Amino acid sequence: MSEAKKSAKGPHNPGDLREKIVDALMGLAAEKPWEEISLSDVADRANVHLSQFRDAFASKGAILGAFARRIDKQVLDGQTSDLADEKAKDRLFDVLMRRFDAMTPYKPALKNIDAWAMHDPASLPQLNQLTVNSLRFMLEAAGLNSEGPFGALKLQGLALSWTRVFHVWLADATPDQAPTMAALDKEIARGESFVTRAEDVRRRLEPLAAPLRNFAERILGGGGRK
Repeated sequence: MSEAKKSAKGPHNPGDLREKIVDALMGLAAEKPWEEISLSDVADRANVHLSQFRDAFASKGAILGAFARRIDKQVLDGQTSDLADEKAKDRLFDVLMRRFDAMTPYKPALKNIDAWAMHDPASLPQLNQLTVNSLRFMLEAAGLNSEGPFGALKLQGLALSWTRVFHVWLADATPDQAPTMAALDKEIARGESFVTRAEDVRRRLEPLAAPLRNFAERILGGGGRK
């Protein structure tokens, strides 16, 4: 190996190394099917040793996680207080559209990744978890709480809505992204209606659940014995 090649594959700043690998994978994913990309292909494209690759990532899925965090960071770094006085629906719409904007340079790669995922059901739980993790921060950026009794349900519902809009976005070649915006607006309205109904059910059930909860607290807390 030449000295130049050794130098090119020498020590890297860990952050820079990880970014190079993410760029390499997304570049390859834009060129060919996901299942045809090997770890060696990614290492060669990033010009790093496999040992360095292994220190940075354990799999292509882990690289996708880093890519998702890159997109999240770009959206969160661009967060402003301009929409602070807007309705929750409008704030969430703006944040999610900014996420689509951040993903636009990677659309060819994401199309190939999505084509693979649709034919590989085993990958869907991992991809769903990546989506949920990202949307937790998107909700917070929109000033919406992802915690509480319905937090997990709210996040999963939003993840399903996001996935439906994501497929519209992948096929959307219009300059103004009108189909994507229409689909997103519809999904947010649907989610808002669901959350309202769920909160209403919770309020109705709360008085019925209180005696049972108090009884359980006495038993678990030893309150029934002196």
